[in-house]
Amino acid sequence: FLMCLEIQEMNDNSENALYKIRFWFDSNSIFSTATIHSLHSISATCLFAIVFLLCPADCTPPPPAPFSHRVVSAKPNQINNFYTINRQEILGGGRFGQVHKCIENSSGLTLAAKIIKARSQKEKEVVKNEIQVMNQLDHANLIQLYAAYESRNDIILVLEYVDGGELFDRIIDENYKLTELDTVMFIREICEGLRYMHKMYILHLDLKPENILCVSRLTNKVKIIDFGLARKYKPKEKLRVNFGTPEFLAPEVINYDFVSFNTDMWSLGVIAYMLLSGLSPFLGDDDNETLNNILSCQWNFEEDEFLGISDEAKDFISKLLVFNKSWRIGAGEAVKHPWLSDPELHHRLHEKVQLASNIYTYSGESTARS
Repeated sequence: FLMCLEIQEMNDNSENALYKIRFWFDSNSIFSTATIHSLHSISATCLFAIVFLLCPADCTPPPPAPFSHRVVSAKPNQINNFYTINRQEILGGGRFGQVHKCIENSSGLTLAAKIIKARSQKEKEVVKNEIQVMNQLDHANLIQLYAAYESRNDIILVLEYVDGGELFDRIIDENYKLTELDTVMFIREICEGLRYMHKMYILHLDLKPENILCVSRLTNKVKIIDFGLARKYKPKEKLRVNFGTPEFLAPEVINYDFVSFNTDMWSLGVIAYMLLSGLSPFLGDDDNETLNNILSCQWNFEEDEFLGISDEAKDFISKLLVFNKSWRIGAGEAVKHPWLSDPELHHRLHEKVQLASNIYTYSGESTARS
């Protein structure tokens, strides 16, 4: 639903009715304005319908976690005393361990248990840094932490559960037709999460499709996950890092130069490129070739894969995949970019999807008749 809607009836010195509509979705977001001419007065219901036609891209935030934000510390208790973990149902995994579905015994609440191998004190400190980072993040586009438990060999994070799968799965699913309008909604959601993180002076530093979860398989709502490499950013202290996933690393990380908010924005540009084309702009035959491709910053919009993609989308990516981090746009500027904020563009993209759908349906019917 619309968070804010402002409708003003104006007089244009004629018999026509003139309406100025301004709508936005939270107090921080850019607003959109539309002017409607009509031969007759328009009812409030019709005006609401017009607004939704003007803004077919669903701008509402994803549902919040089913619990209020918590400040968590790792407890030395046995997690099995409080939760039932389904070890057979693996939701995800990586260098850290595995994520399983779990149920809180007292409430019946469905959650996710991220089991992180942490035997040494150094490994435990890394996980506790992740907990400290998540304690500071209270936003609908960022997965929320519910509890944490520490044992001799691991630390288990109990997290908000969503069942839409990784964004990566949408990219590689041949049965899922990912449109440009879908990508707009995905990228805007990621941008909102990044904007909040950067406002809290936290860098994610491992942004990639595997670390973006879809809230459900029926919507384009997403939540950023995995804050294991995230760092508190203090501009005066000049932060350097030497980790991440090669395909999504910014040039300054490879060069062991200072990182900043815009280090995350490079990774966002790679994700946007992949969602629109299905291609990875810098991927080589091995990690060394990939890193060299990034450092050369030689990339282009492949003619076949970007056929029909809007100029606004290309401009958006071009403002992110810039070698010098200071020249990239930040998250706040990104959400205001026309590709993410222009309702008229979104309406054109929506009509394009409808036309393609109608052609596909007609083609199917014609084949059936023949």
